[in-house]
Amino acid sequence: MMTLARRHDQGAIKIREIAAESDLPEKFLELILLELKNARIVDSVRGARGGYRLRREPAEIPLSDIIRLVDGPLAPIGDAEQLRGLIAKGGDHRALYEVFLAVRDAAAKILEHTTIADVVRDCKGKRAAAGRSGAGAMKKKATGA
Repeated sequence: MMTLARRHDQGAIKIREIAAESDLPEKFLELILLELKNARIVDSVRGARGGYRLRREPAEIPLSDIIRLVDGPLAPIGDAEQLRGLIAKGGDHRALYEVFLAVRDAAAKILEHTTIADVVRDCKGKRAAAGRSGAGAMKKKATGA
C-alpha cells in the first residue's frame, strides 16, 4: 500500500516493482493485492502497462480500512462489542475491561483518522531529515570536526 500511495500519480505499478520496493515475495503480495482488489481498495490493470493502483486518493484511505481487511479487528485486545459485553456483566475484572475498551477506542480513533497519505508524508519527511543529519555527520567525520 505504501508503494502504491507513494507512486499514486504514476498509474498502475507492476507487482514485480511493488514486491521489490516493499521487500515482499511476489506470491505473498499477490494474495494481499487480491484481497485489496476484492475490497475495492485497489484496481488491477491488464496489459503491458498493467499492474495495480489505488482506486482512491491516498488521502481518502484510512489505515483502519486496510488493517480491518488484512488483520481483522483494530485492537489485539478484542472487539468492542465483546468488551462491552464483559463490562456489562460486571465482576472483578470490569475495571480492566474498561481500560481495554478505552485503549481499543483510542487505537481505532487514531487509525480511522490517519490515512495512507499521512504515513507516506511522514516517511518522506523522516527520510529527508535522516539524509540531512547523515550527510552532516559524514561531513563532520570527514573534516574531523
